[in-house]
Amino acid sequence: MAYVVTDECIGCKYTDCVDVCPVACFHEGPEMLYINPEECIDCNACVAECPPEAIWADVDLPEEKLQWIEINGEMSAKYPVLHESRGPHGEPSSQSS
Repeated sequence: MAYVVTDECIGCKYTDCVDVCPVACFHEGPEMLYINPEECIDCNACVAECPPEAIWADVDLPEEKLQWIEINGEMSAKYPVLHESRGPHGEPSSQSS
């Protein structure tokens, strides 16, 4: 099993899911994020951090969203890993220590 980002993420500026991912499996495309299914360890941490509820376990996807399994695999190979969340306008978030 792996987690999958679906169409609810298109145009979304929230990237809090990235900060809780222990293996850096999120990739940033021009319009949305993708999860690399080979890197995802199925920890479920990202699901609760996704306000548009765009992240699903691949085994729980409704039939009309099954194509997102393949899309995430293809697009995560094409785009770079996102290592930290972004602010509301796509800027790296400032983290206080």
